[in-house]
Order: sequence, then structure tokens, then C-alpha cells
Amino acid sequence: MQLLSALVLLTLLKAHPTTAAVKEYTLDIVNAPIAPDGYNRMGILANGTFPGPLLTANKGDTVKVTFNNKLTDESMPVSTSIDFDGVLFNTASVYNEGSPFVTQCPFGPNTSYTYTLRLGEQSGSAWYHSQVSLQYADGLRGVFIIYDPEDPLKYLYDVDDESTIWSVADWWHSTSTATLNSYNLTQVIPLQDSGLFNGVGRYVGGPEIPYVVQSVTKGTRYRFRLINISVRWQVFVSVDSHTMTVIEVDGTPTQPLETNMLSLMPGARYSVVVTANQAVDNYWINAIPMDPGSPNKYEENPVFDPTLSRGILRYAGAPDAEPTTPMTQGPEGTAANLLQEHELRPFIPTPPPEPDYILNFTTSMAINETAWLFNGTQYESPKVPTLIKILDGASDAADFNKSENTFIFPRNKTVEINFLPDPTDELHPFHLHGNRFWVIKSNESDIVNTVNPPIRDVAAKGNGGTILRFTTDNPGPWFFHCHIFWHFWAGLGAVMVSDPEGIRQQAKPSEAWDELCPAYNALPVVEQ
Repeated sequence: MQLLSALVLLTLLKAHPTTAAVKEYTLDIVNAPIAPDGYNRMGILANGTFPGPLLTANKGDTVKVTFNNKLTDESMPVSTSIDFDGVLFNTASVYNEGSPFVTQCPFGPNTSYTYTLRLGEQSGSAWYHSQVSLQYADGLRGVFIIYDPEDPLKYLYDVDDESTIWSVADWWHSTSTATLNSYNLTQVIPLQDSGLFNGVGRYVGGPEIPYVVQSVTKGTRYRFRLINISVRWQVFVSVDSHTMTVIEVDGTPTQPLETNMLSLMPGARYSVVVTANQAVDNYWINAIPMDPGSPNKYEENPVFDPTLSRGILRYAGAPDAEPTTPMTQGPEGTAANLLQEHELRPFIPTPPPEPDYILNFTTSMAINETAWLFNGTQYESPKVPTLIKILDGASDAADFNKSENTFIFPRNKTVEINFLPDPTDELHPFHLHGNRFWVIKSNESDIVNTVNPPIRDVAAKGNGGTILRFTTDNPGPWFFHCHIFWHFWAGLGAVMVSDPEGIRQQAKPSEAWDELCPAYNALPVVEQ
């Protein structure tokens, strides 16, 4: 068995003997007013907050999260389904993975569903969000941290707790339904109105909402967990006068790598160590959003200013005030040391196996219509979820509609996805559910690394070409899609099915899961 395969199985199946516990959370999904940048609008929120409540657990725990759907505002989606990005589900619990019409049907108003996550040996920074339509743009997104009490990199930092979590996000004053309607008419994603750091931001002409303050003590080393919970926007993060040492990417511990600026695509997560080694003062935390498709289009929305997206790093003893230095977009020119993805190395050296299958993939936008094509096919959600079809006997491509864009592989194989260079295309953050992949070639570099490349679950596909590999040792139907959700909604996705027979033998759906599709199909169309 290849090394990564063995690690994944240990992650999924092995319970940690000293910390294993059952943690239970209950989140009410409600329509409530929200004004993270001072502009009031209705949102879709977990327990009425944005971001949603922080979920935490330790390696080895079992986490049960009950979502009560109390949505009533039909100007936005009212059915929901929750995805836990960065959490690996094994085959027995694949039905709880949360991908609508792949592993489950959504659940409608006045109903509840409990997701059970058996964490095994996995740890790291993850998050949760609605996977239905663009619903998470309305606020249904939050952070999920899995701590490792025996973290082998713990010697590098002193503090890692709820106070050292940094989320960055994009925000629109219009509802997701309104932005989808605009996108459908124009083929252009409406420009956001603000960028948020830990749920707070500003827009041009709006109130000067106080920025989030990160308190630090001089001489202390902090592990900050950066999670980009955006729907569209790439975010560049830096801290004035400080460096950052990367020690985790998308749940995979990495060999320490120093930088002073990070680029996070939607869905990406990093842990960085920052030492409070500067003079006692206030320093800007820059969280600058950039449109990965059109980085110079800020002028299209007069209320959006990317430099207003930030927080404050405040040393104990510093005045209760904003930094006196300019609001910049971070280090520039020779002072900039932007992290290069291809330089990352897993903490445990993990060579990728040679591929058994090589898939050459292209992405393109259909002319004169709002459709994104993945290898010439626009993905469309089926009425019967992929998992149900497999449990009923589907085993090869002929058992699925072409629009389901479903790829089927035997167990214990290695699949290479080769995104060909395309100078006409924009940057897409591709995310694979249920697995992590080796980034054999990063979009930003010509280097091909088949010895010890980065391991993650979100990687950029752009005009430079990207090569990914993953193994099929975890049977299940796993979404593979662009994490820009307008593109995903317009068809930029596929389903990677590992070992259909293994799924039938090992998946053990619950009675509550069995009831989801009949209940969803009985809903009035307006409620779906």
C-alpha cells in the first residue's frame, strides 16, 4: 500500500486513545438581519451569527452537529445541506458528507439533520458551509478546528486557541438570489461590496465599523489559523513588520516555511506561526481580496475598496487605537516574499505513486450562455443522488447521465488530473471532497515534483497548468469542483467515484438519511 493511502486510512479509522470523546453541537439555521460591514441586510445564519459558531474537537473525537432548518425567507434558498470542507469521511459514513445530490438530498424548512463526523487521526483547520446553490454567500459558513494535543510542530508556538483563528471572507449587500440573477443575465459575477476579517469589514461611504483586534504579548509565538471562507475571492494576507512561518496547509502538517505574504484561494487553509517580536505598538493585518478572474476590476463597484479589508495586531501595552501607518496591500517589490505553493513540503515525506489513470481536463465558458464546461460538459445535479444510484447497483459511466460528469475508478488506484495550460482561462480553485491530493505541478510554477510535493485539498487551476494526483483507497462518490460557487452553479464540477462495489459493501446509511430524498421531493418547488 502506498504511504499516503496508509496515512489516509489511519486518519479515517484509527481513534486516538487518550482524547477520544463525543462532542455535540446544535445550530439553528435562521433568517436574521446582519451588518458585518455596517450595511444592514437579511442573511442565512447559523445561530444568528456570521461567521457561524466555531466548532472545535480533538483528534480522535466523534462530532455530532445537528442543524435545525428554520428558514422562512423565500427570497433566498430555504432548503440546505452542509459540507465540512477539510473533513475526510470514510465509506461507512459517506452518506453524512453533505454534498447535495451526490451523497444526500437537501433538507427543507422545519426539519433537522444530524451530521456525524468520526475524526480518527485527522486534525487541522477546516470549515463548514452550505453546499446548496449560493446559499453560503448569504452567511451560512463557519470554522471547524480539529486540534492535535500531540502536534509534532507544537514546539514552534506558544498559543493556539479560539483567539488565534483568522477567517477572511467576501461579502455582498445583495442576496445570493439577486447576484445569481445578475450573473445569469450578464455572465459576470457581481463585484463584492466588502472584504471581511473575522466577520468585520468596511465599504466606501459606510460607517467606520471598528476593526477586529488580535491581542498579542511581546515575545510570545502564536499559531494563527487562516481560513478563506469566501465564495469568490482570493485573499492576500500579511502582517505589517512581521513574518509568518507556514506549518499546515489544508489539514496537512508541513515542514516550516517562512514568508511574509500568503495567497488563499476560496476554501484554502493555512496555519502560520507569528512571533510578537516587534516594538509594542499597533500593526495592520492586511487581508486584501482580489478577484482571481479580473484582478483590476475594482472600479466596477464604487463602494468596494480592497484596502479596507483588514484587522489590527495589538501588542499588550499599545494604545487602543488604529495603526498610524498607511493601509497598504502588504509588502511590495523586493520586500515581498509571497509564498510559492510548489515550495511547500509535507512534514512527513510522502512520495506520490505513479498514476494508473491520467485525465486531461479543460475548463471553458460556453459562448452566449451562463455555463461553465468541464471537459466540454456542464455538470447538472441529478434528481437522484449519485450515492443512491450506486447503492442501487450503478457501477459504470453508462449508468449515469452525461450531465452528471461522473468518473469511475477501481479501488487502490492512482488518478492523475492534468489541467492543461490555457492562457485564455482565469484562475479556478478546485476542491476535492473525501480525499487530499498531491500537487505535482502548481499553476504558478513550471516545476514538476514527483518526489515530495505539497498535499492539500484545494489547488488553483489557471493559465499555467496544474497537475494533481489522488488515490482511490477511500470508496465513495466525491465532488470535484471549482470553489467559486457561481462557476460551480454554472456547471464547473464533476464526481469522482472510487470503487462502487466497495461503496455498496461498506456504506451504512442511517434511517434519517433514507428519509431525506422523499421529504425533499415532496416540498413545493418554491421551498426547494
